[in-house]
Amino acid sequence: MLKHFSLRSFRWNAVLGSALGLAFLLGVWSLLAADLVKPRPNDRYVVSTITSLIRREHLSKHPLDDEISERGLNAFLSSLDPMKMYFQKSDADEFMKRKHELDDMLMDKDIGFAYTVFERFLTRVDARVKLINELLAGDFDFDTQEVLVTDPKAIEYAADDQEIQDRWRRRIKYDLLVLKSDKTEGEAAREKLRRRYMNFAKRMHQTDADELLEMFITSILTSYDPHTSYMSPKTVENFRILMRLNLEGIGAALQMEDGYTVISKIIPGGAADKQGKLKPKDRIVSVGNDKGEMVDVVDMKLNDVVDMIRGKAGTVVQLGILPVDSNEMKVHSITRARIELKDSEARAEVIEEGNKASGAPMRIGVIDLPSFYMDMEGARSGNNGYKSTTRDVRKILEEFSQKGVDVVVLDLRRNGGGSLPEAISLTGLFIDQGPVVQVKNSGGDVESLDDTEPGVAWKGPLVVLTSKFSASASEILAGAIQDYRRGLIIGDTSTHGKGTVQSLLDLGERLFRIPNPPSLGALKITMQQFYRPNGDSTQKRGVLADIPLPSITDHMDVSEGDLDYALEFDQVPAARYSAYNMADPKIAESLAGKSQARIGQSEEFAKLFRRIERYKEQKAKKRVTLNETDFFAERAELDAEKEEEKQLEDQAIASDEVVKRDFYMNEVLAIAADYSRLLEQNRIAWTR
Repeated sequence: MLKHFSLRSFRWNAVLGSALGLAFLLGVWSLLAADLVKPRPNDRYVVSTITSLIRREHLSKHPLDDEISERGLNAFLSSLDPMKMYFQKSDADEFMKRKHELDDMLMDKDIGFAYTVFERFLTRVDARVKLINELLAGDFDFDTQEVLVTDPKAIEYAADDQEIQDRWRRRIKYDLLVLKSDKTEGEAAREKLRRRYMNFAKRMHQTDADELLEMFITSILTSYDPHTSYMSPKTVENFRILMRLNLEGIGAALQMEDGYTVISKIIPGGAADKQGKLKPKDRIVSVGNDKGEMVDVVDMKLNDVVDMIRGKAGTVVQLGILPVDSNEMKVHSITRARIELKDSEARAEVIEEGNKASGAPMRIGVIDLPSFYMDMEGARSGNNGYKSTTRDVRKILEEFSQKGVDVVVLDLRRNGGGSLPEAISLTGLFIDQGPVVQVKNSGGDVESLDDTEPGVAWKGPLVVLTSKFSASASEILAGAIQDYRRGLIIGDTSTHGKGTVQSLLDLGERLFRIPNPPSLGALKITMQQFYRPNGDSTQKRGVLADIPLPSITDHMDVSEGDLDYALEFDQVPAARYSAYNMADPKIAESLAGKSQARIGQSEEFAKLFRRIERYKEQKAKKRVTLNETDFFAERAELDAEKEEEKQLEDQAIASDEVVKRDFYMNEVLAIAADYSRLLEQNRIAWTR
């Protein structure tokens, strides 16, 4: 069975930077969509199959009991109302009376309670409309000394209308201050907030039955561990697109901004790129085919707009566009085409950095690998040309050898995982034979998954660059490389720490056991835990760097241990394997000393250390001032939330560059060059 990994690190540290307001015109969306009136017959099949599988297959063997029920209810309420802005204390008290009943409901195949809670949620959303509009029409005193609490765990549900009003007043004051810091103020800022709240509310009223079912069931399933979830048919489809790295459409990344579907990026080589008329920040206001009428998509759910734009290669879609620099609508016809998602596949660049001992230029081959991808459907159908991480990296390594590369840097800093088979086969490009990962199932049986193919694609020095965002499959590779002493691990103190294995079980196939069964979505379930060749799990511990480098990401709460109900670290007996002699502790110690000396002389790293300290101070705060003078003074010094966003953006490499040559990467390259020279000077050969 094919297995996969995914990183879903769900945090609320940056929640104040997102649109959480819910104001909209009174009564416009007072009725639920027709398909949300009551649960559907198929929902019973989904729930029945999931409850059977979770009790039988989950690694923890935790029963579906009152503990899971209470965890699930808290998670469901939090998913709807994380900052406790909508539900009142009376609502929460009413719902919590049934905290030990959700397990019984699922056993009875009954999800009616999810509809009850969600309908109350929409009712509370509607009830806030008048209040929010009144607040936005009034005045605010930005000279008073008051704060907004930003830690969800420190906030209780509002007991009465007065507390609700005060909470929203502070929330809107914060929003106005943030907009002012972004150069939007006065009536323009208030109008932007009105539209933001209105559109969020409308999206909530557009929630369909599949989305509600996914939200409710996943709230319960993540109470077993953070990576077990229910994926609706649409979510499964999107997941498979990501894994095979291609789709059919126009080749544009879209996002929702204040009710508009906005083009955030044009994918190089796609249909929109070749047509040349669409630009980032253009707004899509209508969609149609080559013969039909144009459909207005303003305020429409993003997923629905994406569905309308996607289509078979060779067909035509028409887009009504409000250009970024104009309010005059234009209509563009684009022929859909097959799109390769190049930004998610392996890319490489050769860099000359210093000289070898002989005086010749040192050539460093850098591979950027954002994920471990594999076209699972192509592999299953016997398509010899299916997309594969290992195939792509093997070609790169062959090119490196032809170009006389001395040392390879494999950048996994933004690699959240992917295909387990690909992690094993890719590791096999650097080792001859032997165990790559050990896997323990829910019955306690341990199996060693080995690289069974003799030979290697790269025999020279290897550096693996990691961060706290390197998870799952990335940690399998990094752990094996470290255990075999095959190369150096450089980066954050440790990787993410996700040491569990998920399987994607198609519910239609499980239930009907016929060809082409009805689409009921899939259960992503934690069935196994993986262990390094030395017997250590990476769960909650990650892979520790041989040479840590300072970074702000090292201090972010994004690790497995920061997630609710993460499974614990443990060990199994070590497998039998023979280590190489290319990265012993003395080598790492020598290289770390040289690195620290360079860092100590670097003004850029000195600035980074100051930023880290300011970030840690602000992150520790659980509230933000609403006094304008103090607000902007603190924001000028350092905005921890903005700093996190910046770090995440820094992890993403622009489509036209493989290596981002900043001071951090320059130090990585310097270590790699030192490493290659050290092995050369000591004449360390490729021997056991």
